[in-house]
Amino acid sequence: LGLLLACSSAGNRAFVAGTFVNSSAGEYSVADDTLVTAVEQGDRYMIVRRTGFNLVRNGVKGKREHETEIWDAVYDQKSGIMTEIRKGKMLEFHPDSAKLVIGSRSYRKTN
Repeated sequence: LGLLLACSSAGNRAFVAGTFVNSSAGEYSVADDTLVTAVEQGDRYMIVRRTGFNLVRNGVKGKREHETEIWDAVYDQKSGIMTEIRKGKMLEFHPDSAKLVIGSRSYRKTN
């Protein structure tokens, strides 16, 4: 059982590093998010979030805008959850479905 858990934990850890994407559209905006997660040291990760979005006003889509954020996070191998340090965002990884979930937002792994 210990070996099985260790293999599962290593597999989850390997899944955590990579590129995850999400697209969303609503009445007021259209957005594409890309999260790139990379190990910094041990269980500490750096996450680069790049967002491209268009604001929608009176049904008209505005020009494309871009934002970049850099997050620091800690990964808990037991729970499979990564916690972003500054705002406390919880990132849940689901290797079986190639997904990353943050709140109600679901990202799919691309690599």
